[in-house]
Parts: sequence; C-alpha cells; structure tokens
Amino acid sequence: MRFIDEYRAPELLRGQLEKIRAFGSRASFMEVCGTHTMAISRAGLRPLLSGSVELVSGPGCPVCVTSEADIGRAVALAGLEDVTLATFGDMMRVPGPQGTLSEASSRGAAVKVVYSPLEALRMASEETDRKVVFLGVGFETTAPAVAASLMRAKRDGVYNYFVLSLHKLVPPALRALLNMEDFAIDGFLLPGHVSAVLGARAYSFLADEYGLPGVVAGFEAADILRAVCLLLEMRERGEPAIANEYARAVREDGNPKAREIMEEVFEPADAEWRGLGVIPASGLALREEYRSHDAGSWGVEAPEAAGDKGCRCGDVLCGRIKPMDCPLFARACTPESPVGPCMVSTEGTCASYYLYDFREGELFAR
Repeated sequence: MRFIDEYRAPELLRGQLEKIRAFGSRASFMEVCGTHTMAISRAGLRPLLSGSVELVSGPGCPVCVTSEADIGRAVALAGLEDVTLATFGDMMRVPGPQGTLSEASSRGAAVKVVYSPLEALRMASEETDRKVVFLGVGFETTAPAVAASLMRAKRDGVYNYFVLSLHKLVPPALRALLNMEDFAIDGFLLPGHVSAVLGARAYSFLADEYGLPGVVAGFEAADILRAVCLLLEMRERGEPAIANEYARAVREDGNPKAREIMEEVFEPADAEWRGLGVIPASGLALREEYRSHDAGSWGVEAPEAAGDKGCRCGDVLCGRIKPMDCPLFARACTPESPVGPCMVSTEGTCASYYLYDFREGELFAR
C-alpha cells in the first residue's frame, strides 16, 4: 500500500539505524506529539536507539496537559441541572478535584461521549430544552473543527450549543520549555498532525532564536528514524534548521483555510498547562462575536485543585523524568486505575511506557 508498506520495509529500518549509530556522538531529542510517543514505544525504538539517541517525551498529549483546575470546571458544568456535557472519550477518566467525568456521570450528570463537535451540535439542535456544552480539548489539530461547529451554530441559530474552550497552542509551549533553566535538549521531533494545520514554517523560531534543529515527522518507524537522522546531521554540521520529513502530508504553510476558520472564531488567551503553569497566549478563547456560545464565561463554582497526590505527570510532560521515575508508576497508577492523566490517555507518556517500555521485574528492582 502506497505510503505504508514502503515505510515498513525491514531493510530500510536497518539502514537508518546503522546510519544513526555511525554518528558516534550521543544526543537527546524531544518528541512533542503524543502520537509520536506511542508510535516510538510501540515500535520499540527507544531501546534500539539506546547509546546513540535518547528520545524524551514532551507535552504532546492534549489530555495530559489539561490542568486539574480545568477538569474541575468541566465536572462542575456537567453537574448543572439543564446541561449535557459532550466530550471525547479520553477525557472521561482524567481525575479532577471532584473526581472524573465518568464518576460525575455515575452520580447522574448528563455526560455524553462524541466523536466530533458536529455530533454535539446535532445533539443541541435535537435537544432544544437543554444546554449542550462541548468540551474543547486539543491542539491546533482539533481547534478548526470546533471553530467550524461554532460557525454553523451561529449560522443556523442553535443558541443552546456552547463550548468550553481548553484548547492549547504548541509553539508557545515550546518557547516555555526552552525558557526553563533545567531544560536541555539537542533538538525537536515536531508533530505531524498539528503541523498539517500550522505548517513547518511555524517552528522557524527554534532555529532562528534558540539555535536548535527541528524536524516535522510522520508516524511510521521509518519516518521517525529518518527524522532522527536529519536532526543528527544538522547537529553535526552546526547548522540548525527546520526540516519537513512529512512532506507527503505537511506543507510549509500548512492549511491556510483551517487556520482562517480557527482565527475567525478564536483568539489567543493565557492558558494553564499541567507541569508548565500558565503560559501567555497559549490557549484559545472565543472572540466577542461568539461569546454567547462560551461556556467558559459561566459562573460555575469548582473546588480548588487538590494537588497531584504524588503523581509526577507534570515532570514527565516537561521531560524532567521518565515515567518509571514516578513512585506511583505501575504500582498505584496503572491504565486500569490511573492516578494522573499521563496514564489515562491513549497518547499519554505513562500509558505508552506501561504498555511497551518496561518489564515489571526491572521496575521493582529500581
């Protein structure tokens, strides 16, 4: 199959690994996409690259970076008598100050899992006696679709459709990481899905301002290994730049139409990230023209965040530690009984390590 089989050929993967090992020097690169994290772990690339390249997972999972306080707001909204909260399924088990959305549902809250914001919009048009709130979580990948649903609601007069916008923007988070005193990375493996919207050019500041290379990569093992090769080549030459390995899906200027839709509905706003704190202009708020659909403006009371209870998801998201360094990992915190969001999400770093990157005997010998 075109674009699949040729990226899985064993001889291609062996050749790329040999090329990486031939560089000799050790480097550390961060992937900032949860899909990359899971793909790297599933393909067993971390041990294969051990001794040559360390791949460090960053804040690339939108579920994981959603703050505990924002989860509390969502649970509080779901508890209102005339509200139906619509959400993607991976948000259901993320703990907040009042528990999870799944637990709120068991207490009688109207929480519905949907696959698209347009499904939530249709729900609102059919249930006119209720307020339907879509929980807007995601990066630049999902924000255009949410914006399109708001444009359609305004056009069709669906006044009972609302969005709680918890969207996050990737470039400001990269700046926040690079401005951390203890952050030491030699380059970035840049996200494929987000870049399909933003374009590779959006990351030029990494090379221009911080002197670090970045490569936009696809999600096959061959894509990732090729991206690592490009990062090593740029590092060895001392010529940092932004390369686009995923040219079959990502253009230099991305998707202008998707950005136009997103920018018509949303404007940048300060946002709280788990592990990174409040980052200026790193979130998306509804513009004045769409404020009547903004569930974030409702005066709901949510309890203060209770703290992480020993969970070190924030440190994992910043690349400070590996999941196995958290005292709860695979003990109190498992995919069946998660304590933090990094173990909940299908793109979470802890979930990927739990499934593919550790053996129980090795963990408990630490």
